[in-house]
Amino acid sequence: MVEVAVIGGSGVYSLDFIENPEKTRITTPYGESPKVITGELENREVAFMPRHGKGHATPPHKINFRANLWGLKELGVERIIATTAVGSLNRKIEPGDFVLLDQFLDFTKKRPSTFYDGEDDGVVHVDMTDPYCSELRKVLLNKAKELKFSVHSAGTYACMEGPRFETAAEIKMLKKLGGDVVGMTNVPECVLARELEICYSTVSVVTNLAAGISEEKLTHDEVSEIMERNIEKVKKLIFSSIPEIPKTRSCKCDQALEGAKVEP
Repeated sequence: MVEVAVIGGSGVYSLDFIENPEKTRITTPYGESPKVITGELENREVAFMPRHGKGHATPPHKINFRANLWGLKELGVERIIATTAVGSLNRKIEPGDFVLLDQFLDFTKKRPSTFYDGEDDGVVHVDMTDPYCSELRKVLLNKAKELKFSVHSAGTYACMEGPRFETAAEIKMLKKLGGDVVGMTNVPECVLARELEICYSTVSVVTNLAAGISEEKLTHDEVSEIMERNIEKVKKLIFSSIPEIPKTRSCKCDQALEGAKVEP
């Protein structure tokens, strides 16, 4: 049974530290997952899934988040560490910094965001007061500090639909609403993980200053360049954090559905 999964975002398309790797693709009620690499890391069963598929083939608004998360659940995954590339809304959060998210703002428009669509699936109102697993965030924060990486212990992620970058007015709005970073993929991914009672935490890598804050044209080339410059640090943080994750969960992520289901 796979214990820990890593979901790689922009720039994170493989993890070379997985031992005895095997590739698999999982068929779910929601479609087929991208190819997942399963293997071992210091006697822990782990998996790696590229969120955008091979070669970043799938844009953010077309990612089949439900198939991705359901597939990992079928592997037995209880913990997920995800990576995201983000733009900064705060000049104190600079390109190259890591942010361990603790809140999000959702501005997505047309993505299926729940496994519970009513009728046969039932209705669930899951609590998202604290969207990210506190236990995983603590492990990642302690390890990032130990490695002397520039890390922010908390941050609010504003999720936009994409695939375009935001306007300067949108960024101004998000900043006033309390956003710290902006991206296109963390929602509904973290919500679906909660519905499956999977612990979930994100390492966000700041790749640029957002529109209207940056004086330069926003390009994906810039995102790729910063990610490439920091990819080894991302891998090192994840590689060194996974063995530190407690075998037994002490958080409440595995109780997410208690009291959440609407009983007819």
